[in-house]
Amino acid sequence: MVRDKRVQPVLWFLGGVRTVTGSKYLVDSFGTKVLIDCGLFQGKRELRRLNWRPFTVPSDQIDAVILTHAHLDHSGYLPALVRQGYSGPVYTTPYAAKLAEIVLKDSARLLAEDADHANAHGWSRHQPALPLYTEDDVDRVLAQVQPLEHDKPADVAPNARVTLRRGGHILGSSWAELTVNGAGGPATIVSSGDLGTPVHAVLRPPEPFTGADVLLVESTYGSRSHADEATRQDFAEAITRTLDRGGSVLIPAFAVDRTEVILRTLHMLIRAGQVPAAPVYVDSPMALATLKVYQQAVASGDDELRADVIADGPVAFDPGRPCELYAHDVSGRPSQPARPSVILSASGMATGGKVLHHLRHMLPDKRNTVMIVGYAAEGTRARHLASGARAIKIHGQYVPVRAEVAVVEAFSAHADAGDVISWLIAAGAPAPRTTFVIHGESSTATALRDRIDAELGWTTVVPEFGERVLVGTREEQD
Repeated sequence: MVRDKRVQPVLWFLGGVRTVTGSKYLVDSFGTKVLIDCGLFQGKRELRRLNWRPFTVPSDQIDAVILTHAHLDHSGYLPALVRQGYSGPVYTTPYAAKLAEIVLKDSARLLAEDADHANAHGWSRHQPALPLYTEDDVDRVLAQVQPLEHDKPADVAPNARVTLRRGGHILGSSWAELTVNGAGGPATIVSSGDLGTPVHAVLRPPEPFTGADVLLVESTYGSRSHADEATRQDFAEAITRTLDRGGSVLIPAFAVDRTEVILRTLHMLIRAGQVPAAPVYVDSPMALATLKVYQQAVASGDDELRADVIADGPVAFDPGRPCELYAHDVSGRPSQPARPSVILSASGMATGGKVLHHLRHMLPDKRNTVMIVGYAAEGTRARHLASGARAIKIHGQYVPVRAEVAVVEAFSAHADAGDVISWLIAAGAPAPRTTFVIHGESSTATALRDRIDAELGWTTVVPEFGERVLVGTREEQD
């Protein structure tokens, strides 16, 4: 019997393919359209320009959005989607909803500030420069959020049911299991979101993959292995030698989760005497707001957290003498601290935010160290620094790089290639009909595809941006 392929579900790759930004995956089944993640493109100019295009599908035709977690590359386009007319529900976990509010409001503020700065100093080609979206758009998104608990299936649209499973990447993160009806019966699409590492300093590992007809799996570190213990030692040594020579350490850190992981690690290292006690500045209102959410989770004993974190309670993220900074009028002080210090400031890839102020002041001084502690996408200042740039451009001017630049990837919240393979086989689930390797630059996605093919024998593909595929079931394949 030949089935009518016109009523088979269609999967459409609208971002987060051959790049680590802009994650968007649309599933269309019998006219029901569900969007998994709605991320902002970041990094290279040609990617950022994609944010300004009208969305591929009219926004008012989308029935539901599933948000795997709150990071900007997965959530940051939501206000733009709403601005274009999307008025449906946004499903995510309660903690992801709390963090998304912080992330999206900060994004809107930075977009407005960048537009104002461009207009004041004339460095934009647009006259006048306008933000992609505003805080009013963010408020509309937040009004549309409908929280879902982990492991509780929910009907999210006609012919569509989703279950969110613990992702272990950041607080509230999930991998999503979406079941839709097609010509061959129910079909299950799983999107890994961003998978956490089993050695995350704060969170428990992700729940194992339990099977799907079609799998979308991230590949941020698809060609890499984290040498966690060695790189944590590198972290301690870089801080110690910088403080010893009278310099300060600047850590561009993602405000959501990365700051908590670094504070937790500093807490452990200082307590063990492996790093000298020094003032620790967290110069990011968003990071401090996020820290409060993590502290709430600790206080409630949330089962996403590691047992040792819950056991430490109120001091779980206390490195000893943190100095909290909020207002712009004091953000310059740690750039020229009275004594050697450690400064954490967002954004993690140095694409914007208050960290740019610190970079401008600290990079020319060879006593200082700028530490890159996580993934840096192509085209970002953090990637330029990690690649050995001798000068970087900040607000239209080049700043010399004389400070030490240390690349220490002990704090990645992403699974490496081995972790992904372990996640796929842990539950002994049957092979998907097709596995699509997403959320990774071309070389890393290709490397993970080849490894899955070689070690598991699964049909594995690296999709192209804008590609559409039919979603069949494993039974149809058999």
